[in-house]
Amino acid sequence: MTLNTRVTEFFGIEHPVLLAPMAGISGGRLAAAVTVAGGLGLIGGGYGDAESLRSQIGQADGARVGYGFITWNLARNPGLLDVALAQQPVTIMLSFGDLLPFADRIRTAGVPLTAQVQNLEHARQALDAGADVIVAQGSEAGGHGMTGRSTFTLVPDVVDLVAERSPETLVVAAGGVGDGRGLAAALALGADGALVGTRFWASREALVSPRAQQRAVQASGDDTLRTDVYDVVRQLDWPAEYNIRALRNSFLDTWHANAAQLRASLPEAVATFEKASAAEDFDTAAVIVGEGVGRIRDIRAAADIVHEMVRDATRILT
Repeated sequence: MTLNTRVTEFFGIEHPVLLAPMAGISGGRLAAAVTVAGGLGLIGGGYGDAESLRSQIGQADGARVGYGFITWNLARNPGLLDVALAQQPVTIMLSFGDLLPFADRIRTAGVPLTAQVQNLEHARQALDAGADVIVAQGSEAGGHGMTGRSTFTLVPDVVDLVAERSPETLVVAAGGVGDGRGLAAALALGADGALVGTRFWASREALVSPRAQQRAVQASGDDTLRTDVYDVVRQLDWPAEYNIRALRNSFLDTWHANAAQLRASLPEAVATFEKASAAEDFDTAAVIVGEGVGRIRDIRAAADIVHEMVRDATRILT
């Protein structure tokens, strides 16, 4: 089965399913698997360096993929964009910062620009920067985002804004989309496709500890929360307006509502976190997933996830 939308036509793919370029998770093997299954895989540039990015490019084994970058971090490591553009990618996705310093370089290279947004003002800025695709990300999403707008209301608002200002620009929904029902809902809200993170996080090809995945299989969306604790202990200089959604555990229960004491005890907290991460002790280490974790009951091949999602969405919509 296939679902033809403007996204499938624009990117030349079979299914309107895009892999979220999750930092440290969406490597070349996962991105390639999603592409081969008929979707579009994006490798997460994350916090990496050129060497690690080239390694993941090699893992993609020549598949048509895109790349995603955390924009404020890309400003500190601009050479990463050169590495990605040299691959003639399907798209470059920028998130969490100012697009303008990079938009012209991406367009000049003939590569479509995808911009992730969390509210209408972000969407306006993305349109001003000439984005070809806008990803409207609700707060249900795993990983980084903003506390605020939900996918169910943000997507149609962005769709209407884009229709008024730039009808040729595509809109993709993100946040809480993890099965055929979510994909069907995204299309019904007016999106041209969906960007999927958490469900692919729980795939065999993801760069994720199997122990973390098994913990997630037992969880529900009620077990997640948005927090800045993991950014503090990983000593990542995220802008204050962004935080991260992860599974609750004893570490977050201790520090989430105790920011002042966390910063006062930071060396000890960092050491505890790093030791737990090395030992894959997820009572302390991070399991970074979205509210959609509640619909994950197994760890499957990425291709199976794509095909089941499209099959179920097609049945719902027709």
